[in-house]
Amino acid sequence: MGMLEAQADRVGRGETVEFRPTGGSMTPLVHSRQKVRVAPAALATARLDLLPLLPEHADEMGPVLADPALHAFTGGAPLSREALRARYERLAAGSPDPAVVWANWVLRLRGPGRLVGTVQATIVPDDGLAELAWVVGVPWQGNGFASEAARALSAWLEGLQVGRLVAHVRPDHAASAAVARACGLRPTGHRRDGEVRWQSPGRAGAHA
Repeated sequence: MGMLEAQADRVGRGETVEFRPTGGSMTPLVHSRQKVRVAPAALATARLDLLPLLPEHADEMGPVLADPALHAFTGGAPLSREALRARYERLAAGSPDPAVVWANWVLRLRGPGRLVGTVQATIVPDDGLAELAWVVGVPWQGNGFASEAARALSAWLEGLQVGRLVAHVRPDHAASAAVARACGLRPTGHRRDGEVRWQSPGRAGAHA
């Protein structure tokens, strides 16, 4: 799955919405033309703590993302610690598009207390649309962590009244397709850069 920097270039523009934390979720507050502000809450699943991404997470995430095999589907190559920190600084600063929200979490495996991956959403509040992305380090794949985290993210988005969830998955990436399916998404006939568009049921003909 692509990073949010790339995703933000592909989403539409609209009137912005400000969100405020309420009981561990976010609820719409103000419609304006000012820059969208959102503070993703920490989330928890049965095995994971989803922590809002910070630049300092790059030190621990570097080794998690260092295996070249992880990039067979995502493309590119592992980043240096400095380059990864710079990317996280950009993500933490938020989208340059005032109509788009970037929301990012690192996944901390409870017990060992180590980071094992990330989950992300590019949100267009006015369209009620969010594009999801996830990545789990190679040593922790096959344990259902990506699906567990993505379901938590989907639930959080429901609290934002975001009803249109989409993801783009390579047609030969069965593991990522399983994560999309676990979020309730279904494949469509639409493709982008060779990836199949998955989205919420009943919206097969919709476009972001």
